[in-house]
Amino acid sequence: MSEERQRSLSTSGEALYLVLGLDKTCSPDDIKKSYRKLALKYHPDKNPENPDATDKFKELNNAHSVLSDTSKRNIYDSYGSLGLYVAQQFGEENVNAYFMLSSWWAKGLFAVCGLLTGCYFCCCLCCCFNCCCGRCKPIGPVGEEPDTYVSPEDLEEQIRTDAETDADDVPIVQQPTNVSEKTGLIGGGRQTYT
Repeated sequence: MSEERQRSLSTSGEALYLVLGLDKTCSPDDIKKSYRKLALKYHPDKNPENPDATDKFKELNNAHSVLSDTSKRNIYDSYGSLGLYVAQQFGEENVNAYFMLSSWWAKGLFAVCGLLTGCYFCCCLCCCFNCCCGRCKPIGPVGEEPDTYVSPEDLEEQIRTDAETDADDVPIVQQPTNVSEKTGLIGGGRQTYT
């Protein structure tokens, strides 16, 4: 087992600002200036005898890479390091959706809809009571046939009338066996004259 403890992911979004010695309201220029100053101070080449300088320099690079990117900084300000982890796993455009769906009210809504409808597989909340597995679908008047019903006699009559009108058009059911039988062409694409 390693002696290092794994860091937990925070939702506050302040630790990277503390690494650079800044507050959340700082400008991008302030981030750049602070990073350059601290990077020169803790660069491993300038501190070969200090083993902690390398770790501090890595923290500075991580903080600068996150805070200098506008979209990552917005995610970090809103959701902290947990938001950066979610962005890495699911993409930056899906972070808001992830946190919205993992909120207590979304989970509660999902549970209530599942209990009311008895179906967790139906995703359309608007139509659940009308067509969930056909259980609650309204039944039409008794004795009437549906509008889409076609009787077999009508279908056969339609096929017969279509066959009589298309009797002149004989379908091709077999391909010619030799190209020269129909086209008069012989090898090489030359035409024969007789």
